[in-house]
Amino acid sequence: MSDTFSVIHQDTSCSARLGLLNTPHGVIETPIFMPVGTNATVKAMTPQDLKGVNAQIILANTYHLYLRPGHQLIEQLGGLHGFMNWDRPILTDSGGFQVFSLGELRKINEDGVKFQSHIDGSRHMLTPELVMRIQEALGADIIMCFDECPPATAEYKYVQSSLELTTRWARRCKDAHSREGQQLFGIIQGGMHYDLRARSIDDICAIGFDGYALGGLSVGEEKEQMYGVMECCSPLLPQDSPRYIMGIGAPEDLIEAIWHGYDMFDCVMPTRNARNGMLFTSQGRINIKSKIFEEDAGPLDPACSCQVCINYSRAYLRHLYRAGEILASQLNTYHNLHYYLDLMRQARDAIRCNNFEQFRKDFHSLYAKKQ
Repeated sequence: MSDTFSVIHQDTSCSARLGLLNTPHGVIETPIFMPVGTNATVKAMTPQDLKGVNAQIILANTYHLYLRPGHQLIEQLGGLHGFMNWDRPILTDSGGFQVFSLGELRKINEDGVKFQSHIDGSRHMLTPELVMRIQEALGADIIMCFDECPPATAEYKYVQSSLELTTRWARRCKDAHSREGQQLFGIIQGGMHYDLRARSIDDICAIGFDGYALGGLSVGEEKEQMYGVMECCSPLLPQDSPRYIMGIGAPEDLIEAIWHGYDMFDCVMPTRNARNGMLFTSQGRINIKSKIFEEDAGPLDPACSCQVCINYSRAYLRHLYRAGEILASQLNTYHNLHYYLDLMRQARDAIRCNNFEQFRKDFHSLYAKKQ
């Protein structure tokens, strides 16, 4: 149970819910999407831009900030909030997924993970205790336990061993965490195996955390597997604590997760896709590089109220991208994040009216036609 989170409304037609999550830097309305600011910046966005798209909370990465510029320096300069001039909530992940992504550059044992920096090849050791010290120094409002994230193709025995290690590390994280006012979330592992997910939930909830996250999704599994894990875990998680699914970002996946009763999400998809010219609209995804937009004087999305859609044409956005202009990344990212955060606003409005089931059906109907 979390004393900082409350469910203020449950949709009568499904498991979707509205929540309020209190942090030292403000109250977050859920369901919410968190833009990813890996290196203490959401790429191509200023803090003022983020407020312009109504970002309530952003995410930064422990692994990357530990390596560069270092958590001690950030602490000296006022923590992440002061360092990046962001006065709203911040969540930092533990670095577990990034370490998993290093492959042969890392070695896992009971103490933690030995790895080589992807920046300069230097050698490091991350332990649950060090991960807590780093995140306390960064000063985020919400921090994550250190976990191991197995690939979707991992064998059952490996996944079982991995979740047991994650549980032991979670216990060490809780014992090591001491910063008051900073919420610590536990991470549920177990791969695509429902029995292991249930066991992980029992073990992590027995330790007790301020919130609970599903890890190990969006690691190569099919959507049906992802949705199956969502459905399996939702009724087993505490009803009065925030539920976070880490790393999922396709709009259709967010809608399904909300339908199953989850509250918080993050992914690099809207920002990365923006830099590659793939834009999200109410009419489906648009590849702004396409020649069909060369003379298109219309707005990117006629139904969108963001500053990009109000002020610029599809032809101009295409020109910027093809010319390699920095402004292309700025405008594209602004629009994509506005789309995601406005989708969350629409979802909250639908839940408030007990209409999320119909909202979900309408969304999928339009999305399927426009892909």
